[in-house]
Amino acid sequence: MSAIATPVDAVDAQAAEFRQYICRACGLIYDEEKGDPDSGLAPGTLFANISDDWSCPLCGVTKSDFEPYVTVLNTTQKEPSQAGLSRRVDPGVVIVGAGTAGWQMAKSLRDRDATLPITMVTNCPGDVYDKPLLSVAMAKGLDVEALVKETGRQAADRLHIRLLPEAHAVSINTATNTLRTTRGTLKFRHLVLAHGAAPRVDAKLPAELCWTVNDLQYYRRFRGAVSASGKPQRIIVTGAGLVGSEIANDLALAGHSIVLLDVAERPLASLLQESSCKELLDAWSSLDIEFVGGVRVQKVIRTQRGVQVETDSGFKVEGDHLLAATGLQTPSRLAMSAGLQWNNGIAVNSEDLSTSVENIHALGDCISINGQALRYIEPIGRQAQVIAARLTGCERMAYSHAKPVVRIKTGSRGFTV
Repeated sequence: MSAIATPVDAVDAQAAEFRQYICRACGLIYDEEKGDPDSGLAPGTLFANISDDWSCPLCGVTKSDFEPYVTVLNTTQKEPSQAGLSRRVDPGVVIVGAGTAGWQMAKSLRDRDATLPITMVTNCPGDVYDKPLLSVAMAKGLDVEALVKETGRQAADRLHIRLLPEAHAVSINTATNTLRTTRGTLKFRHLVLAHGAAPRVDAKLPAELCWTVNDLQYYRRFRGAVSASGKPQRIIVTGAGLVGSEIANDLALAGHSIVLLDVAERPLASLLQESSCKELLDAWSSLDIEFVGGVRVQKVIRTQRGVQVETDSGFKVEGDHLLAATGLQTPSRLAMSAGLQWNNGIAVNSEDLSTSVENIHALGDCISINGQALRYIEPIGRQAQVIAARLTGCERMAYSHAKPVVRIKTGSRGFTV
């Protein structure tokens, strides 16, 4: 792959109106002003001057899968609501969640209003990282700490927001516009729920015997456990969907032995045609990956080595670790406390992402539109733009709900669907 491009010269750089372009597959933003030094693109490199064979450094799709990313500023300075409300007592916007959706929301709000009070509540440190890298980091030789682009505190300082890390959101009182947390009760004028989804609970996959890698904290612990012995591990992965297949591929490329189990007869059966699934299995033939399809886990027990998994077909396998990648579900407790409409997630309006309570919006993995949850990175940036425009009094934008381009990062044989 060649990423050779010609940056604008010093004179042109001053005159150029630098633009940003967003990857439709993973949401990465290419900023012409900053370039992408890791790909050989110097600061000031215009997108038009990048060679056509350049690919997204995060997910690998081509240049043609990028589109202009436009930030709409509030040039009218109109108050978003409650005209005459003093900024000194304005509780502003409270965001629950500091994942991709939470930080995109904070940035989109700050882009439009430099003085809007913003508070972010998160049950983790709030560090900023690219979640798609969790399923390719080992093959790329990336240290866990190298995945952190910015600490939560650094990001909060940059955006001038109040961050409450390690704080759990407990309940919402819509009568008083307050959010109860484990670090106190917060008032809000607008509340944005961006707390994502959690690994699906399965009684046959006890948490004390299974790993999940839905966020950086759990991934850090998993990586530490896998590398603790200093030798290759035998890892059982249950669930051969997008996450399971990607991380199984990544673990195998890092030298580990993988047994991949799924209820479907083929890996990635819900995303790929049968012929593409065969191409993937052929690519895996050079790796230490054993795929066992058409089985359901019935029992997991602890052994001297680690764990043993037994399926409904009688198939038994023993390994050092078990990783569960059997899907996500949206925690309902917070939404239920506010009486929000629920339909396979927090039900939101398909055009403005509002919930059934007027001053509460939601975006990202925790929402559903017409009962459909769409848990991909790409739509999040557009969702944040729509909500931010609405909350800051900018000209309103309409959200266009569509399935995004998905880059399947099985490094042995990648697919775009």
